[in-house]
Amino acid sequence: MASSFFLGLDFGTSGARACVIAENGEIEEFAKLGFGNLADFELAASWRNALFDLLADLPAGLRKRLAAIALDGTSATVLACDEALNPTYAPLLYNDARARPEAELIGRAAGNSHPAATATSGLAKALWLRRHLPNGRTHLFLNQADWLTGLLSELPGISDYHNALKMGFEPGGSAWPDWVGHLVDMDSLPNVVPPGSPIGMLSRPRARNLGIPLDCLVRTGTTDSIAAFLASGASQPGEAITSLGTTLVLKLVSERRVDDARHGVYSHWYGKYWLAGGASNAGGGVLRQYFNDHDLAELSTRIDPHSASGLEYYPLPSPGERFPVNDPDMPPRLEPRPAEPARFLHGLLEGLANIEARGYEKLAEMGANRLGRVLSCGGGASNPVYSRIRERRLRVPTGTAAHQEAAYGSARLARHGICLFPGMCDD
Repeated sequence: MASSFFLGLDFGTSGARACVIAENGEIEEFAKLGFGNLADFELAASWRNALFDLLADLPAGLRKRLAAIALDGTSATVLACDEALNPTYAPLLYNDARARPEAELIGRAAGNSHPAATATSGLAKALWLRRHLPNGRTHLFLNQADWLTGLLSELPGISDYHNALKMGFEPGGSAWPDWVGHLVDMDSLPNVVPPGSPIGMLSRPRARNLGIPLDCLVRTGTTDSIAAFLASGASQPGEAITSLGTTLVLKLVSERRVDDARHGVYSHWYGKYWLAGGASNAGGGVLRQYFNDHDLAELSTRIDPHSASGLEYYPLPSPGERFPVNDPDMPPRLEPRPAEPARFLHGLLEGLANIEARGYEKLAEMGANRLGRVLSCGGGASNPVYSRIRERRLRVPTGTAAHQEAAYGSARLARHGICLFPGMCDD
């Protein structure tokens, strides 16, 4: 009997990726599509097109043996849509901080330390959208991954513990807390189940059109940073994954849950453990403002990673930071700028390493397990000079994630479902 394949889809800020794995975890196919430069009102259509283009572009032999699909999206990217999943407003992206009055309402209801009590949270965006959308119409407020997964199954309004956290969902109690219902109509929020839970089958018209089995299962997904963690190979308390992409995202396996929105710190459900961490607005995005790939590679060879640059940068791409400092007005610190481009890059890389180290220090200060080992993924993980700068600052063993792509983590979620999480299916 022919073996089955499992599809993971990853939707990031600049493009989407697909990864097909076999039952043993071997990669059978990998593909990606870029979004290009889009206006806000074009985003949802581009995501929808990328979703089905990636499916259609898979080899027919793989499509006809797909057994399950799971999908990740950017955390706290929120869409308003109707019950047929037609968007009713342009998506609000993960770093959109317009909902400051709404964040204050959430803080008064849940406390200022709650993960949803920030201007960039999913719930703050939902409250902002509710205030700006026409009355008398039904609106669902869904995360990017919820919406895309709904397009696959044609079963709208389902989310997972990870994507729903910043909407106010309480994973410890597996429920929406009462205070959320005082702020927003609960019928406009998704039903929430553990990541990797079976939702239903791929919609029959889509399955027939694409040559995919009618019993291909659609599972609830996760966020892009947790998908990257699931791809990494880390799993034990004290192990961490740093995603070195457009932004800098930290995830640490902890036996204790730590949450404090005042510092941009929150913990995601991870079976019998927690994934404590946060996401900085700093990252590869700021490097791209000054250097292309060739420049980054060539200038890095001129940097001595064992010496200090003498610069004290906090390299944000624009004003506003989330973690380890939560300040929506925080300005970038990129002065003085030396005449030598290599020294400027040295200062930027050091600044990013300092943000990463301070992030893990903040988690330990709050009660999470101390950092024991870091695995890295994302574009920054391929720069050996940057890796040595980080090692010098972190003072723990570092390495490269077993797999670099979040899409691989989502494929593992499609393959194993909820059993991927520690303690959920142990004998």
